[in-house]
Amino acid sequence: MRALLRAASAVVSSKGVSARLLILFYHRVHAHADPLRPCDVDADTFDWQMEVLARYFTPLALGNAMELLRQGKLPANAVCVTFDDGYADNLEVALPILQRRAVPATFFLTTGFFGHGCMWNDRVIESLRNVDTQKLSLLNLGLGEYEITSMDARLQMVNAVLRQLKHLPREERDNQVQRLENELNVDAAYAPMMREDQVSVLVRAGMEVGAHTINHPILSKISLDEAREEIESGKQQLEALTGKEVTLFAYPNGVPGQDYEAEHVDLVKAAGFDAAFSTAWAAAQHTDDFFQMPRIAPWDNTRLRFYLRLVRSYRAANAERVFVNDVANE
Repeated sequence: MRALLRAASAVVSSKGVSARLLILFYHRVHAHADPLRPCDVDADTFDWQMEVLARYFTPLALGNAMELLRQGKLPANAVCVTFDDGYADNLEVALPILQRRAVPATFFLTTGFFGHGCMWNDRVIESLRNVDTQKLSLLNLGLGEYEITSMDARLQMVNAVLRQLKHLPREERDNQVQRLENELNVDAAYAPMMREDQVSVLVRAGMEVGAHTINHPILSKISLDEAREEIESGKQQLEALTGKEVTLFAYPNGVPGQDYEAEHVDLVKAAGFDAAFSTAWAAAQHTDDFFQMPRIAPWDNTRLRFYLRLVRSYRAANAERVFVNDVANE
């Protein structure tokens, strides 16, 4: 099987001007699988995924890959690994695996959560994790009513509540999350985010840091002045912390035309970034808009499925994006 995969990998993506780049994005790597976070990987899964990348593809640091893509000098089967948000398990669980497999990675960090607090979606998940009744009514919060008869039912409840809150204005959403915690008498002490000193550990380990705003707002849901502050100050805070220029940015949530618009692309350019990344699903090409580069999420539970997803994704082009007045790559 390995010989077959190695032979197939040799012809997946050519090098040079016609080469394509796969950019994978993760959020968390748990020490053990979490049934309420099925889109996150655990340590064992992440380890064999990185093994597949190292064995059959060409892992590159994202900044280097973007420069090679601009120059039309990308190697064959190029792939990059990125993480969004800045969870502590990125360092505690993922980093040793990355180092052992010799796979570089880029970490897009939200600076407002360093060392304290919790992102709103994590607060929701932890609030609903230990509800010890078979029926939960959240009708007084406008969030529905749920039968909790199994772990699958609990996951469905979690996803339903997250969907209802995700695109609310930030203040309204945060108020709703607080009301949920109060309703369930939750101790909101859960703090899974990276500390500032851990960011320095990543940098000393040779990993790359990118910006992901301060508070992870949906940019299209806040004013342009607020968006400018989130984008520019997040960059400045990371540069002050790391002592390095931060040139890469990832849009929070990242769906073009839904989570960000053309004016936000302009803000990212004006802030001095060299490239920015969405969550549109495709392989990146030399002709793409470098401020709306696509990425893919590796949601697979076997080596073969993971490998085949990467192979198929090299063929996925023309990712969704918002249209700006500037010519791409200028």
